[in-house]
Amino acid sequence: MKNKDLLAIAKEFGAPVYVYDADKIKSQYERLSTAFSNVPQLKLNYAVKALSNISVLRLMNSLGAGLDTVSIQEVELGLAAGFNASDIIFTPNGVSLEELEEAALLGVQINIDNLSLLEQFGSKHPNTPVCIRINPHVMAGGNANISVGHIDSKFGISIHQIPHILRIVELTGMNINGIHMHTGSDILDIDVFLYASEILFDTAKNFKDLDFIDFGSGFKVPYKEGDIETNIEELGKKLSSRFNEFCREYGKDLTLGFEPGKFLVSEAGKFLVKVNVVKQTTSTVFAQVDSGFNHLIRPMLYGAKHHISNISNPKGKDRFYSVVGYICETDTFATNVKIAEITEGDILALDNAGAYCFSMASNYNSRFKPAEVLWYNDQAHLIRERESMEDLLRNQIDLKGVFTNEAVNAQ
Repeated sequence: MKNKDLLAIAKEFGAPVYVYDADKIKSQYERLSTAFSNVPQLKLNYAVKALSNISVLRLMNSLGAGLDTVSIQEVELGLAAGFNASDIIFTPNGVSLEELEEAALLGVQINIDNLSLLEQFGSKHPNTPVCIRINPHVMAGGNANISVGHIDSKFGISIHQIPHILRIVELTGMNINGIHMHTGSDILDIDVFLYASEILFDTAKNFKDLDFIDFGSGFKVPYKEGDIETNIEELGKKLSSRFNEFCREYGKDLTLGFEPGKFLVSEAGKFLVKVNVVKQTTSTVFAQVDSGFNHLIRPMLYGAKHHISNISNPKGKDRFYSVVGYICETDTFATNVKIAEITEGDILALDNAGAYCFSMASNYNSRFKPAEVLWYNDQAHLIRERESMEDLLRNQIDLKGVFTNEAVNAQ
């Protein structure tokens, strides 16, 4: 997408608006597939939580992806998008036994990360294939706020509890067909990831009838020019070789699984906002835009950096701006960053807005959620309408006939 395309989208659909480039999603999917092309059986399950629009899911289905889901609603979205139940893995955390059973009835692959639920589910449904999610206590990521591999993480069953797992499996006679791990987001050190993989291989040896091993995801993508990222090609070469060696030792060709989310959609996304006002204080120039953390919370929640450019004046002289929103809270997208000179009415583009951006949006301050657009075959396709007041009130119940004006009645 070029600036002129983005400006045309902002003009046609209004701002703020999320825009996703289908070609970038496709190229990322192909890059990951190519990196692991030496593995006989590869399964890439797109992490729905990253970006759950049904049209994006249909695009993933057309590429040959499966789905990684974390709620029964995501499972149902996947089925509505045309995925076969057999191509969906359900990896929730902290859900009830009833939700696990509901997903199992739909025919998706169950992934359990809790000893209690493992025993309960195995006792009631010993014939239903189950994957076990392991916490290897290895953090391959660089952001402590989003790491899930540490020893006190709520995710996964501790590697130190393998004897408990084996006892439950033996007593229930349940069918374990997969082993899974997740070491966190923003993988920086491939050797650390490979070390965690060895822990998973050792765990897998305890189970004789596996069909797949899922290595999670968390691949780091660049957020600015020169930013470091996971070397997918190097990881593919090293892990593929070790995985194929393990399969020979195991005596069976297993499927190597991943659940990429951010890697597939982050760089494909742009978030377009309009500058409402430029405000000069004693020390700061604020560019105040028609959005806030109600639409994109990552900078405030995680300290995430999203490169910002002025696509209305890309060749303007750089000045320092703090880009802030219109929410009645501190909602700062960037502090004292260089951006081409901004005037009121300009359209700014925030990069890396494809993953965990719209999917974490809210109606805080009673603001409407923005529209979403998919750029596909050099055309802009509206895939979510901007919300309206009707949407905001849809599930509210107005008790206008119940309350009286107590102040008037008191007189």
